Amino acid sequence: MSILFNLQPRQWLGRIVSARLVSLLTLLTAAMHFEVLSTPALAIPAPASVETKINVPITMNYPPFNISRYLKVPPYFFVSVYARIPKARFIAVAPNGDLLVSQPSTGKVLILRPNGNNDPIISDFVTGLRNPHDIVFHTIDNTTYIYISETNQINRFIYKSGDIMAQNRQIVVAGLPDSSTSELKGAYGHELKNIALDANHKLYVAIASTCNACKEDTVSNPLRGAIYQYNADGTNQRLFAQGLRNAEGLAFVPGTNDLWVAVNNRDNIAYPFNDVTGNYGKIIPSYVDNHPPEAFTRVRDGGNYGWPFCNPNPDTPNGLNDMPLDLDYEFNADGRVNCNTMDKTIKGIQAHSAPLGLTFLQNTNFSSLYSNGAVVGLHGSWNRQQRTGYKVAYFPWDSATNLPGNEIDLVSGWVIPATQEIWGRPVDMAVDPQGNLLISDDYSGTIYKLSYTPPLATQVQVYRDANFTGISQSFPITPGVYKANQGNLNVIGNDTISSLRVPPNTVVRVCQHETGGLCREFSAGDYAYVGDDFNDLISFIEVK
Repeated sequence: MSILFNLQPRQWLGRIVSARLVSLLTLLTAAMHFEVLSTPALAIPAPASVETKINVPITMNYPPFNISRYLKVPPYFFVSVYARIPKARFIAVAPNGDLLVSQPSTGKVLILRPNGNNDPIISDFVTGLRNPHDIVFHTIDNTTYIYISETNQINRFIYKSGDIMAQNRQIVVAGLPDSSTSELKGAYGHELKNIALDANHKLYVAIASTCNACKEDTVSNPLRGAIYQYNADGTNQRLFAQGLRNAEGLAFVPGTNDLWVAVNNRDNIAYPFNDVTGNYGKIIPSYVDNHPPEAFTRVRDGGNYGWPFCNPNPDTPNGLNDMPLDLDYEFNADGRVNCNTMDKTIKGIQAHSAPLGLTFLQNTNFSSLYSNGAVVGLHGSWNRQQRTGYKVAYFPWDSATNLPGNEIDLVSGWVIPATQEIWGRPVDMAVDPQGNLLISDDYSGTIYKLSYTPPLATQVQVYRDANFTGISQSFPITPGVYKANQGNLNVIGNDTISSLRVPPNTVVRVCQHETGGLCREFSAGDYAYVGDDFNDLISFIEVK
């Protein structure tokens, strides 16, 4: 309910203590035809909309956190810095809650152990590896293994709860191509390896391309730009799928054996259409900006996804869904390779976003609003006039079709649009036992913790902009008065507030001036807009 009145700021109006009274006031509001905007019940959860200051421990506030940094997240989410790990790449949470972090540049996998309210304890889990990258825990019978990829091989270690050092190393796959392979003469553009294991204990290894686009990888042994399947012990190698330029994220939809991948597609693509534009075969920046989209797709046994001969086309009525394939001008202008026989990409991602980590949230303790979906770390672009990526994307999941819905932002803000300054690049994500989403960032050398506080928590939330967007600020529901001229109302210090959320059994009074003036009272609920007569005028808040 909201009522207009003119009162002195410290004049108490009384607390609403009865559910019946709340219902009566709601009916009165409806009778007055006073419009209150509330959040609709949608199957798709709210996207990132709230600019939230990152909480940084004093021990970690060196660059880029020597100044205040903000990320945009959905309502009721908060971001903190959990650890600083230079060039942190892929991560995995151990069954006991410890965190493993790969550090390819040092040849190490680190282990981070919780330490109460203090910084986590960081130590070496395994050292002396060749560019270690992906980390997967997998249990066979009663034995839990940790699989860790190197550029030239895949290892597994027997894991017992609480282990702080790798034990009982086995090399299960050896001889994978990398920059040390003689025929490549030190040149391998995507030599880091990614892996996944399915419920039948099959191991999948992505062998990415050596180049942006080239035919050599399609005739090499093993094929590059491909995924191979093995038994869990590394035996029985066979080609599973090909035509995947650089599949970084590999993961199975929980409860299924459906393998999904996030793929970095090619750069500097030539315009493929011999049409009236006269651009045929030319590198046109405006075309390169949006072509070809990155791929987020299910991979079938025996599939061929087209690279480097065929590229997904987002310029049809389907947009980024189930895209047809165009002939690649550089390698298939004559149509020698029939693109109609290739597998289509199920879901496209903005070109040059550079998707890396892929994590399904089903069967985790992450917020139930988002737990039926997948997150993809978009590392960010170089081959684009306007930067894109630099965020964690979320795809809601349709359990009936086992397909992703439309992409929304879960966390964004590592690139500043006005200046194009980059201060972070997300890589991979994992959910800890408490339900926090951990995010690695190899550019700033950071592990972030994305935490959710349910709306029933003891906080009043105000937002600078309408629809719960812009910079936000929270207040406890214990009675109190917050004035701009006392310096404790930062969001509203410039008389700016457009939306607010009020927890149950709470009443909030807001006033135009510190000394009174036009005031309005809000009972429990979500108010997406405070009204034209009140917007950007509030300097005083009283929690009743």
